[in-house]
Amino acid sequence: MQNPVTVYYTPYLGRTPSTVTAFKPGFRMLIGQQSYRTRAEASRFRQLTYTCLQTAMTRTGETLDMPPRPCPAGIMSNVRFPTCWDGVNLDAPDHASHVAYPASGTFESGGPCPATHPVRIPQLFFEVVWDTARFNARELWPEDGSQPFVWSQGDRTGFGNHGDYVFGWKGDALQVAMDSNCDRCPQLRSQTLAVGNQCEKGAVVREEVDGWLDSIPGLMPGMEETIH
Repeated sequence: MQNPVTVYYTPYLGRTPSTVTAFKPGFRMLIGQQSYRTRAEASRFRQLTYTCLQTAMTRTGETLDMPPRPCPAGIMSNVRFPTCWDGVNLDAPDHASHVAYPASGTFESGGPCPATHPVRIPQLFFEVVWDTARFNARELWPEDGSQPFVWSQGDRTGFGNHGDYVFGWKGDALQVAMDSNCDRCPQLRSQTLAVGNQCEKGAVVREEVDGWLDSIPGLMPGMEETIH
């Protein structure tokens, strides 16, 4: 399935400007846990959700779990990272405790940062659209009414959704963009997609990627008998 990804860096929303501190070299963070399978676990990350797209522009009706019904325009994963930082640590052993969500409300509502994480950072937001529309025919769905999609780590609930971030902007470019609250960002140098697509990086991890699979990725124990 094709999955277009849009990445947003937002300093503030609404009419009241506010200052944010851009991520620093070496900064990284993680949201969600691939091992989560319950609503209570997923609720720890209050802005890690899914949208059942009625059209490409649908932006309402977010859920913590996989949509339980066919979605006309596909499924969108919404990955909103915490927007408050402790101001000291670029990372943490769990890759998460050095950042936090607002003490109350959300980034969108202008909620204040907790005293433990007083530094406001940009809202990093991934929108990932999964083209599931080709599988919307009801006869393709399980007879028990459950939804059919499975994350590659074996999660059928959707609660194992997660995102990782490693800072990679050059110099103070991100801080300039945040201070300017720019869209097209004339303050920054840019390049065409054609030029960007010429960038290549060699393999870092050596792994076998050609040949036959011994098993279907994401297949849970006991499901082999259902595959024909």
